[in-house]
Amino acid sequence: MSLKEQFGTDVLLTGWGHSRFGKLTEDTLESLIVRVAAEAIENSGVDAAQIDEIYLGQFNSGLVPLGFPSSLALQTDPALANVPATRVENACASGSAAFQQGVKAILAGTARTVLVIGAEKMTDASPELVGSALLGADYDLAGQESTSGFAGLFAVVAGAYEDRYGAIGDVLGSIAAKNHRNGVDNPFAQLRRDLGEDFCRTVSDKNPIVAGTLRRTDCSPVSDGAAALVLTTSTARSAGAATDPVRLAGFGHANDFLPAARRDPTEFAATRVSFERALRMAGVGLDDLDFAEVHDCFTIAELIMYEVMGLTAPGEGRRAVEEGWVYRDGRMPVNISGGLKAKGHPVGATGVSQHVVSAMQLTGTAGAMQLPAPRRAVVQNMGGVGVANYVSVLEAV
Repeated sequence: MSLKEQFGTDVLLTGWGHSRFGKLTEDTLESLIVRVAAEAIENSGVDAAQIDEIYLGQFNSGLVPLGFPSSLALQTDPALANVPATRVENACASGSAAFQQGVKAILAGTARTVLVIGAEKMTDASPELVGSALLGADYDLAGQESTSGFAGLFAVVAGAYEDRYGAIGDVLGSIAAKNHRNGVDNPFAQLRRDLGEDFCRTVSDKNPIVAGTLRRTDCSPVSDGAAALVLTTSTARSAGAATDPVRLAGFGHANDFLPAARRDPTEFAATRVSFERALRMAGVGLDDLDFAEVHDCFTIAELIMYEVMGLTAPGEGRRAVEEGWVYRDGRMPVNISGGLKAKGHPVGATGVSQHVVSAMQLTGTAGAMQLPAPRRAVVQNMGGVGVANYVSVLEAV
C-alpha cells in the first residue's frame, strides 16, 4: 500500500533550493534561510501567496543568539506575511522532522502547499560552544565538559561493534574515501577533495585520532548551510517549475530511549523500525531502491546503516564496501552527494538537504553527481545516537 492509497492524496516535492555548505562567513542565518526559500519557491513554479504553512528545521542550542527564527522565512516575499511558521527541533534530525511535519499538514488537509526549510549557522561559535551545544542532545553528557563530543559517543559505538563482530580493519577508511570522492562532484559540498583510501585509512598529523579509533576523516565537519523545498498535492508540473515533481512514496519515524543504558550501541533498533515503516508504507523492498542518502555523521554510522536497512546481515556491513555494493556503480549507491562526511553537516539543514539532493537525482538534474536514470531513493536522517529516526522513500513521477 502506497502513501496515496493509505491517505488518499499524493505528496509531491515540486521545487527546491540549496546553499553551499561550509564556513560561510558572509552569510547569516537569516540570509541563508531567505536565499534557499526564494530558490525553492521560484523553482517550484508556485506563487508565494499559495504557501499555506512554513516549517523550519533548526537545532541551534545556543549556536547563534537568536533562538526564535521561525518568522525569518516571511522576509523572502511580502506575500508570506501572516503565513503560519513553526520551528521544528529534533537534534540532528531537525530537517527531516520539519519535512514530516509539512507532510502531515498536507495529509491532515490543513495545508495544500508547504514550504520546508532546514538551516544552521555553526561556524561563528567557538569549538567549545559547538561541542557543548551538540552534547545537549545526549542524555548522559548534556551540560558536562567533553573533549571529544559526539565523536566520543560514536567511538563507543565503534568499539562495541568490534567487540561484538570483530575488528573492522580498513573499512571505515574506505567509507570516508568513497564519500570524499563523491563530494568532489557536488557543488554544494564543503569538502570537495578526493583524499584517497591510503590517507583516510592512515593516522597522521593531518588525519589524527579524534576519539577511540575514529580519525578526523571519520567525522563530519562543523558547517553552515541551508536547504529548502516546496511540498504540494498536485502531480501536474506547475507552469514555470524548473523540474518535474518527485513523489513521496512512504515515510517512517521512530524514537528510541534517550539514556544510552537503554539502547544497544550497535543495534540502532529504532532506526531499523523507521526504515521498516517507510518501506512498508511505500510498498517496496530494498531491491526496489536505486540509491540511498544516509546519516553518516561518522563513518561507523554509515557502516551500521548498511545493516539496519537490510543490505547485509548484522556484523557484515563491511561486505557492502569490500564487494563494491555502495559505490556509484554498485547495486545500492550510498551517499552519492558525499554524505555528511564530505557535503557537510549544518545540523538543522541536513535532513532537508538529503531530500533535495535525492530529488535532484530523481529528476535528472544532479549534474556531475547524476546516476543513470534512478527511479526510487531512500533518505535516512537521525538525531543523537540512533534516538530520533526519520526515513523517506522518494520516487520519480
